[in-house]
Amino acid sequence: MTTENNHTYKIELDNREVIPPKRNEGKEKLRTIIISGLLSILLIFIILFTLPLTVLTFEGLMVYASIVSLVIFLFILLFRYFGILFLAYFYITKYTVESHSNFSPFISIIIPAYNEGINLKTSVESLLKLNYSNYELIIVNDGSKDNTKEVGEALVGMQNGINSKIKVSLINKPNGGKAKALNAGIQYSEADFVVCMDGDSVLTPDTLKNAVSHFEDPNVGAVAGNVKIANRNKWLTDLQALEYVEGLNLARSAQGQLRMVNIIPGPIGMFRKEALKDVGFYASDTFAEDADLTLKILAVGWKVNYEPNAQALTEAPVKLHQLLKQRYRWTRGILQAIRKHKKHLINPTLNFNNTIVLWGMLYEALIWPAMNIFANIFFIAVALLNGMSSLIFYWWVSIALLDFMSAVYCIAVEKEEFRLVPWALVYRMVFVLVIDITKAMATIEEFLGFEMEWGHLERTGIANKK
Repeated sequence: MTTENNHTYKIELDNREVIPPKRNEGKEKLRTIIISGLLSILLIFIILFTLPLTVLTFEGLMVYASIVSLVIFLFILLFRYFGILFLAYFYITKYTVESHSNFSPFISIIIPAYNEGINLKTSVESLLKLNYSNYELIIVNDGSKDNTKEVGEALVGMQNGINSKIKVSLINKPNGGKAKALNAGIQYSEADFVVCMDGDSVLTPDTLKNAVSHFEDPNVGAVAGNVKIANRNKWLTDLQALEYVEGLNLARSAQGQLRMVNIIPGPIGMFRKEALKDVGFYASDTFAEDADLTLKILAVGWKVNYEPNAQALTEAPVKLHQLLKQRYRWTRGILQAIRKHKKHLINPTLNFNNTIVLWGMLYEALIWPAMNIFANIFFIAVALLNGMSSLIFYWWVSIALLDFMSAVYCIAVEKEEFRLVPWALVYRMVFVLVIDITKAMATIEEFLGFEMEWGHLERTGIANKK
C-alpha cells in the first residue's frame, strides 16, 4: 500500500478469480434422473392406490389427477404462506416490545464504486447525515472508467456530519468485481463492525444505531437490512416495491425469528469483522456473493439477524428486460452458492440449521418456480379440456385474495404506501409467474453450464434524490 496523499490510498491486489472445482456433470445428470424417476414412480403409486374405480377412463383420470394436484399445490402454498406469516408476526411483535440499547461502537461503511460518478457525491453526502457519530466512510474505486476517481478524491478528508466530523477515505484498485472491492475496504478498516452496501444505495438516518444494537449479543455475526425501492410510480417498479415488501422482507422477518437470515442483501448489511475473518471474507466464484457469504457465516455457527429499521433505498430496473436479466443472475448465483455448500445440504450433522436454510433456498429457487409454472399451465389446460373453467377461476380468485391480505399486512407493518396494495391482484398471476419462468430458464442454463456475464444496470441517481 502506498500513500498518494493524506487520505487517498492505492491498493494493488491480485485480480485473479477463484477457479471453482470441476464438476462431474455425468454423475450429476445421472443422479438427477434417478431421483426424478423415483419421485415420479412414488407419485404414480400414490395416485393409483387412491384411485376410485369410477374414474378408470382417460377423461376421468385427468380430472382426478388434476384435483389431486390442485389440492397438493394449494396445501403447499398455504403451508408456505402461513408459515412465513406466523414467524414474521412473532418476530415483529417481539421486535416492537424489545428495547434497543445505546450500544455505539466505531463502524466503517464500505462503499464499492464502479462507474458510480453520477451517484457518488450525493451518496456520500447522504451518509454524512446518519444519526450516528462514531463511524467513517471508505470509498473503494474498483477500476472505474468514468469520473468516479476524481469525484472520490474531492470527497476525502474530514467531512461535517450531523453529530461530528466524519473521516472519508478513498481506495483505488484495479477492477476485480464487487466482492474484491468490499474485501479491500474491510481489510483497510480498523473497526470491529463494518457496513457493506452498494455504491448507489442511500441509508435512512437511523440505520446504523438500529442495526448495531443486535451485536450486543456476541453470537450475532451479521445483520441484514431492509431494502426499499426508490424509483417508484411506474407499473414495473411499483410491482418490485410490493415484491420487496411482501416477498423479500416478509421472508426475512420470518428468518429473523429463527436468527437464520439466508441472504444479507447487497444494498445494506452489517457485519462483525471477526465473523468475516472466520469465513475468509467475500468470494468471487459465484454470481451471488451476498448469498455465499451469508451461508458461510451461518455454517461456522454465527447467528444472522434481521433489522427492519435499517433501511436502504436502491434503484430498481425500469425496463422488463433489465429486471429479467437481474433475476436471471440472482437465480444462477443462488444455485451456484447452494452447489458450493452442498455438503451441508446432504449432511445435516455438519450444521443442522444450515441444512434447513439450504433446503429452503433450494425450494424457493428451484422447486417452487417449477411448481408454480406447472400448476398454471396444467390447470388451465385441464380446465379448457374438461369444462372446469369455473373451478380455475375460483382458484385464481382465492390466491389473489390471499396475496391481497398478505400485502395489506406487510404494508401496515412497514408503514408503506397503501397504494401498492391493489397491485397484489396481479402480483401472483402475472409478475411472479414471469419471474418464475425466468428462474426456470436460468436453472436450466446453470445446470447445462452456459456461460454468463455480470452485466451492469445503468443508474440514473434517483435513489440519491430521495
